[in-house]
Amino acid sequence: MVKACLFDLDGVVFDTEPIYTKFWHNVGVKYCPTIPNFAHDIKGQTLVQIYDKYFAGEKDKQEDITKDLNDFERNMPFVYIAGFEDFIKGLRCKGIKTAVVTSSNLEKMQNVYNKHPEFKGYFDEILTSEDFIESKPSPDCYFKAAARLGVPLEECIVFEDSFNGLQSGIASGARVIGLATTNSIAEIEPFTKEVITNYDGFTLSDH
Repeated sequence: MVKACLFDLDGVVFDTEPIYTKFWHNVGVKYCPTIPNFAHDIKGQTLVQIYDKYFAGEKDKQEDITKDLNDFERNMPFVYIAGFEDFIKGLRCKGIKTAVVTSSNLEKMQNVYNKHPEFKGYFDEILTSEDFIESKPSPDCYFKAAARLGVPLEECIVFEDSFNGLQSGIASGARVIGLATTNSIAEIEPFTKEVITNYDGFTLSDH
C-alpha cells in the first residue's frame, strides 16, 4: 500500500529543466568550451558537485556563476508540470503523505515560495541540499525523507526525471516512477518501466 510520495523538484514538480539547460549551456560555452555537452553532463548534480568537478579552486568563476544563477532563478517562472496540482491535491485527500526531495538550496526555494505561496501546503516535508551529506545518486536523501515522514521506503513512491535521481530512488528500495521531461521515455525505461510525461489524467491506481 502506498503511504507516501516523494518528489524531486526540477523536471518533476516544475517544468524548469529546459530553462536550466539554456542557462548551463551558456555557462559551458563561456567557461568550459572544450566540453560540448556540458549542460547535459551536469544534470542532477548539486552546485557544490559541479564546482568540485569542473571549477575546483577557481573561486572567482564559482562566485560569478553563483551570482548569475541566483539572478536567473529570481526571475524564473516556476511553472508546474501539467496536471501536478490536481494530482498532489488528490494524494493529500487520500491521506497519502508527500515530500519534496531536491538538490536545490534554501535560497532557491525561497524564490519558489515567493512565486507560489501555496507550495508549502502541498507537502508534509521539504528537504533541500542543506539536509543531506551525500547527494544523488546516493539514496541518502530518500532515506532521510522517509524517516521524516515516518513511512518505510517500501511503502513510498519516488518521482524522478534525471539519471542520478532515478538511481537514487532505486537504491533506496522505493518504487520509482520516471518523468520523461529531461530525458526520453526510452532513456528512462532501463531504470523503471513506469514512465509518464506529465500528470494529466494520471492516478496511482493506473499502475
